[in-house]
Amino acid sequence: MFEKQLAEALAVNGLSAQDVEGALEVPKETKLGDICLPCFKFSRMLKKAPNAIAAELAPHAEALGFVDRAETVGGYLNVFFSREQVAKFVAPLSLSDTVGTSDEGNGKTICIDYSSVNIAKPFHIGHLSTTVIGGALYRIFKHLGYNAVGINHLGDWGTQFGKLIVATRKWSSIEEVEKNDEYFLNSLYVRYHKEAESHPEMDDEARAWFKRIEDGDEQAQAYFKVFKDVTMRAVSKVYDRLKITFDSYAGESFYNDKMAPCLDILTEKGLLKESDGAKVVDLDEYGMPPCLLVKADGATLYATRDIAAAYYRKKTYDFYKCLYVVAYQQNLHFKQLFQVLKLMDFAGAEDMEHIAFGMVSMEDGSMSTRNGRVIWLKEVLDRAVEKAAKIIEEKNPNISNKAQIAESVGVGAVIFSALWNNRIKDIVFSYDKVLNFDGETAPYVQYTYARCASALRKGGAFDVNAASLEAITDDESYEVVKSLLSFSDSVKLAAKLREPCMVTRHIVDLASKFNRFYIDHRIVVDDAGTRNARLMLTAAVKHTIGTGLALLGIDAPEEM
Repeated sequence: MFEKQLAEALAVNGLSAQDVEGALEVPKETKLGDICLPCFKFSRMLKKAPNAIAAELAPHAEALGFVDRAETVGGYLNVFFSREQVAKFVAPLSLSDTVGTSDEGNGKTICIDYSSVNIAKPFHIGHLSTTVIGGALYRIFKHLGYNAVGINHLGDWGTQFGKLIVATRKWSSIEEVEKNDEYFLNSLYVRYHKEAESHPEMDDEARAWFKRIEDGDEQAQAYFKVFKDVTMRAVSKVYDRLKITFDSYAGESFYNDKMAPCLDILTEKGLLKESDGAKVVDLDEYGMPPCLLVKADGATLYATRDIAAAYYRKKTYDFYKCLYVVAYQQNLHFKQLFQVLKLMDFAGAEDMEHIAFGMVSMEDGSMSTRNGRVIWLKEVLDRAVEKAAKIIEEKNPNISNKAQIAESVGVGAVIFSALWNNRIKDIVFSYDKVLNFDGETAPYVQYTYARCASALRKGGAFDVNAASLEAITDDESYEVVKSLLSFSDSVKLAAKLREPCMVTRHIVDLASKFNRFYIDHRIVVDDAGTRNARLMLTAAVKHTIGTGLALLGIDAPEEM
């Protein structure tokens, strides 16, 4: 947290604060300092040996009140902070439930398009990443002062609805669907595809029914509404469990009457070309295949609606950035979309980003909803909660609110598993991995939070003004202090890189360091100064871990 002050102090002899701050590093070993500056990159610029540059900069670092000493070693300037001066910054963290907030986003709106469930299809494990990555980014940006707008771009348009109408009329009824759930709808969808393999004429019937939906036919619209209501009723329960909220549910169907003006712009600019009866934008010059916007039969596509959505969002929200949290399988789609918008001179074209993430597959291959090869997300959450409940029953059977704690721990484990790695990494789904509660997991972090809460209950009230800061300057305590003070940097980095795992890993690091401290040092001791200092440190850890878990959408139980 002292990088800026240090960089400004070392901006001498032709070096800029920006150059210095960009070069600062955190040493891997504490014995090499709290922060170091490799001076090799400045050697040519200043026409001096790296060790000579480091030696000249050392006195400027030592003049800072929070610096204990600066050492030069082989071209590095190693800076050691004054532990007591650094420890002073723990007090504010111990007095506020929420830490690491910022006003950097004031006046800036960020639209985040994520989750975007398909109507009539249950949540499966493949939806987990987009949902929890998007949800975490939404909360992180809000934490940093941005006006975050969460958008669920519902997949509520397409021939699949015609297929569901055909299936409902053949094997069920609108009344039966209405009183059933999304799994029943999915069973109709799977049955349709099996039957259509030997009866391809069903596809013509499905297309005709979808055309009736497009034309506003009352009977077709009634089916469509029931499919949507049943699905939204079901997914809302999953969203509640995952702590996911949205500011807009404007899906594909919302943009049906907003595509024509966009197509007019493309025509006026001479960008829309005919190709075998279809209308496309030629992107050959940019190394991409044509972007198909209108089929030969006049039907529009996902890309057409995405263009209309971009214009609507810019007009409605005047976004600073518009993020799309969608799997990397759609890389080409977004490259095409962004390029077409640039060619249209769309005002927000440079501010749109595809936040790609890896795919989820089963251990024996890829998933397919239409073939019935899926792992339902509700089933995963339920199994995780069941496991948590068994562990709680074994280890702490007399705890109150067992069901609620099991829900918090089980669901937290599933969310955490999806936010532990960099988002671009592919995931092979395994129940054993997701339901492993040991090591770098949410239950470990939650347990540390509960441990802090227990220590604070035993210790009672503490006075930061009567805290002996020297009591939290030993090696174990100081590691905790440094992790606490760098939390806000991790939150900012998570926002900058669009990587929630920066927060996930930080709170695991903090939990690990606190547990080492906890084992080696009694918190509730007779000496008042030491007790106040250690309780202050414990409260700061509790608030920081609680904030981190909240940003990820995970509960922090007071007891476990």
